[in-house]
Amino acid sequence: MSEPIVIAKAGKDSIELLPQMANRHGLIAGATGTGKTVTLQTLAENFSARGVPVFVADVKGDLAGMSQPGGNNPKIVARAKELGISDFNGEACPVVFWDVFGENGHPVRATVSEMGPLLLGRLLNLNNTQEGVLNIVFKIADESGLLLLDLKDLRAMLQYVADNADQFKTQYGNVSAASVGAIQRNLLQLETQGADKFFGEPALDLDDWIQTQNGRGVVNILAAEKLMQKAPAVYATFLLWMLSELFERLPEIGDPEKPKLVFFFDEAHLLFTDIEPAVLQKIEQVVRLIRSKGVGVYFVSQNPLDVPDIVLGQMGNRVQHALRAFTPRDQKAVQAAAQTFRQNPKLDTVAVLQQLSVGEALVSMLDESGTPQTVQRAKIVPPRSQVGAITPEQRQQIIGSSVLAGHYEKPVDRESAYEKLQTRASEKTAGAPDATPGASVPASAQDSFFKQVMGSIGSMFKPTIGPRGGVHDSMATTMAKSAARAAGSQVGRQIIRGVLGGMFGGRK
Repeated sequence: MSEPIVIAKAGKDSIELLPQMANRHGLIAGATGTGKTVTLQTLAENFSARGVPVFVADVKGDLAGMSQPGGNNPKIVARAKELGISDFNGEACPVVFWDVFGENGHPVRATVSEMGPLLLGRLLNLNNTQEGVLNIVFKIADESGLLLLDLKDLRAMLQYVADNADQFKTQYGNVSAASVGAIQRNLLQLETQGADKFFGEPALDLDDWIQTQNGRGVVNILAAEKLMQKAPAVYATFLLWMLSELFERLPEIGDPEKPKLVFFFDEAHLLFTDIEPAVLQKIEQVVRLIRSKGVGVYFVSQNPLDVPDIVLGQMGNRVQHALRAFTPRDQKAVQAAAQTFRQNPKLDTVAVLQQLSVGEALVSMLDESGTPQTVQRAKIVPPRSQVGAITPEQRQQIIGSSVLAGHYEKPVDRESAYEKLQTRASEKTAGAPDATPGASVPASAQDSFFKQVMGSIGSMFKPTIGPRGGVHDSMATTMAKSAARAAGSQVGRQIIRGVLGGMFGGRK
């Protein structure tokens, strides 16, 4: 049995998080500057010390200090002394840095097929009609054996389906040029935010995030500061994709003695902003069921109202820092946060929530039977690792010495939908029959006839310009694509694709 994690102290009483209850999820909430990040760091390093791998997004750049021993900050030392921690020494955690842009950590990538149409549609902010078109494009790619790995594959596939919309109309439904154009424009906007660096190969192997070093769980830190500034939608969608992939990949293990992985979702409000009901339903299902696979999910947010009630109800372990009631909405948040705790008759939780100082919180953990304990006002135990950022030189040294160094750094562009569609069109064009003049025709007539025939053939391969300036395939190219489609439909193999789509019926 793993040793309990001392989260905070209320006077002489210790408030502990039981490792066997850590997969029942949790919430860390509070206004800016009240100590949420330090609480997160304390939890993460304690999980690591017990051999539990951790994932955390560093949205402010100050969690990198977990890679260095602490104990030299006068305020931290004073807090440890105040709480009566006699064996307080600085300890570093084994850390692996990750970065979607590949600048402050190992690159993180996923393929378009793995992301799937549901999450990609949310990422592109598509309406229902456009989402339907995107689903058709994925379906045709599956049945044609065309891999969608990066954004150029998706672009090529969208163009292919749009050019041959009449061929697919009966089987899949109408694909309008306007919908395809809207998706293409949104893809372009996504690329300008740097999302093109996220889609591709080598794709992230989630097993690399479930590792230990010398008996301590590896803390995987996603450098998300730049990502949050440039593409907050990519940040939220990526973490949701990762959570759903963990759900699909990991086996059922029930309630283990300690979690297999603990996942901290900082800035949780981004996940639930303008969320579609179908996506929210799947998030609720994943959060509810993933605990049986040994994964603990902890949402970190400024306001508990940022998390929908259906998801908040799954958060058994609560740390609530101070809230400020300056507006009517703030007052509702204070009331709502106070009501979520198992009440303590000795505390006026509504009043206390507005009085808490930095590093103080209302804390309630699950007991051995899974019942929330009575809420207590307590002071959070300080972390033993360094609080704050590290130097660029320290970061690069850790990245270079990682066992994963060089594995994800070089992108791979193997044959996929873009290359195959290009090859099909080229082969069909090159294989067109040549015209041969008749032997009995005079030389001058032969030459004239030859030029006429070649001109007719050339016109067959010449793209046409539509009334609005759109470029359309020639007759020969359309016939070639139709033949390629007929041959490809015989293959009919499905491309394995993860994400929440797997929740509707599993991978094929």
